[in-house]
Parts: sequence; C-alpha cells; structure tokens
Amino acid sequence: MTNKPQKPGKAGKPGKTVSEGVGRAAPGIVSSSHLVSPHSVELSEFEFGLIVAWNAFSRWAMRCMAAAGCPDLTITDVLVLHHINHRARNKKLGDICFVLNYEDTHVVAYSLKKLVAADLAQATKVGKEVFYSPTASGEAAVKMYRDVREACLIANLDTERNPDIGDMARLLRTMSGLYDQAARAATSL
Repeated sequence: MTNKPQKPGKAGKPGKTVSEGVGRAAPGIVSSSHLVSPHSVELSEFEFGLIVAWNAFSRWAMRCMAAAGCPDLTITDVLVLHHINHRARNKKLGDICFVLNYEDTHVVAYSLKKLVAADLAQATKVGKEVFYSPTASGEAAVKMYRDVREACLIANLDTERNPDIGDMARLLRTMSGLYDQAARAATSL
C-alpha cells in the first residue's frame, strides 16, 4: 500500500496523505507521517502526541521544581527525587530504575549523586546494598513542588476531565508494556 497526495478540497489539508485501505486522511501528523501504517494511523498520531506531551511535561516538571527552589535539576533528577520521596521507604538504585523504567542505571546513578551533593538525598549503606532516601531539604523541595503544582496546574484543571485522565493513564501503562515488548522483539532481529 502506498500513500497518495490528498487533493485540496478533500478531507484533511492539502499535502496530507490518504493511506489506501484506510480510506481517510491521516490525522494531522507532523513528524511521523513517514511511519503511518494502514493498520493504525492512530498509532503514529499517538507517538507524535507522546513526544510533544513528554517534552511539555519535562519542561513543566523542571520549571515547577525551579519555582520550588531547585533550579538546576534535570527531568531525571526531578523524577528520581519524587520517587525517593514516594511512600517514605528507602530505595535501591535498581528499584528506582525499574519503577521509572530507566534501562541505563548510570543515568539514574548520576542523578542520585547530584541529589546527594545538593543535600536533597542521602545514601545509606546496609551490607553491600546502598539505599537512597530524601533529606529534610529533599522533602521540603517536594512539598514546595506540590504547592506550586496545586497553584499552577491543578487550579487550572477541568476536574470533569478526571475520568478521561484516568483512562489515559491506563492506556499509557498498557502502551508502555506494548513498547517494552516490541523493544525486546526488535533486539532479537
């Protein structure tokens, strides 16, 4: 199946394509139209939306943390700091990587070193294991992040969208598993 240029005046905009067998215009794909499959036009649109959403979320999380008093943290640093605060339990490097779905442990290890140096996290050695937890400064930073989040993000949220947000969260977890399985399959090619 090939893509044919869409004629002006048809569904969609000039220059968009219609996948034969799909029978409709590809929905506004900007960066991944070259990957459109006749089996799932929607997946290409989802992937582009995911890219844009991830970049927006990353920018938001770093700026929110900066407003909370920690301006020099990367998105990985912010995510790790949040995770070591989660449920007030000490966490090992491998567990942090597993939960946050980081394959490269050195990336998370570097963030942990930065957080320890910034007095936002502490490392405690128990036998051969090293466990990480937030310091009082790390807990305060996350509390301030929550306050900024409430004021800047939650206050502007249409709470009627909460069921949709829950559905999207479940879909993202499902898609995460699908992408992980596809990554394993691609590794064996």
